[in-house]
Amino acid sequence: MLVIAENLNTRNKAYMQAVKGNDKKTIASLAKGLAEKGADMINVQCSTDSMGDENVLPMVAEIVQEAVNLPLCLDSRNSEALEKALGICREPPIINYLSLDETNADAILSLVNKFKADLIIRALRGTVPMTYEAKLQILEELIERANAADIPNERLFADPSIVHMGRGMGQDHLLNTRESIIALNEMVDPPINTIAWISNVSTGIPKSLKPHVEAAFLSYLAGSGLDAAMLDVTEAELMKTVYMIRSFRDEVVFTPADIS
Repeated sequence: MLVIAENLNTRNKAYMQAVKGNDKKTIASLAKGLAEKGADMINVQCSTDSMGDENVLPMVAEIVQEAVNLPLCLDSRNSEALEKALGICREPPIINYLSLDETNADAILSLVNKFKADLIIRALRGTVPMTYEAKLQILEELIERANAADIPNERLFADPSIVHMGRGMGQDHLLNTRESIIALNEMVDPPINTIAWISNVSTGIPKSLKPHVEAAFLSYLAGSGLDAAMLDVTEAELMKTVYMIRSFRDEVVFTPADIS
């Protein structure tokens, strides 16, 4: 399972203060900490709406690349920002994400193709679909668009979109997310990767319960064949769960001392 550190996001106050203050030392230190905790990749987010990313995303990407020898996941729909940041990356990153809401989809797909990057395609059109059939329909359309832009399935990560379980139809959404991953693994040929942003499940839940909910949800999705997870790598319970999933999949050699 590929583990992408979600920690450099807009909810991280120390990180956002460093971004706004162009504090390279703090950003580098945060990135090094994520690498030490076991991240395979680092997601870099500078805004929630991609506005102004052309000024900050390349700056942060360069700092993180200089600090750690890990690939990046560029979290923006701003094509200008992506083009600048892609030119900085030492190896092809993942672009996070493309949905059916982007008006510049062709520009994003062109950049993914040009730089041989991977791409997260997200089941989203205005709002997160209520059923797994609707999610699959959106993802199918996005796969077709990507393939038409010469981006093969092996470089696509399908995100069924996670919503929090604490309110409304959350639990129904979580069930159809798992069903979507199973269907994607069984029906899409050539095979496609699947990914989920794990912390979204625990939004609004008391902080003391978040690690338990997220670890259980990660295990739940892993059983359906999840390939990659975006999560808080500083949370010990989550990383122990990752280790056990990898052990059960025979991706690592299990040693009790590794989780003691």
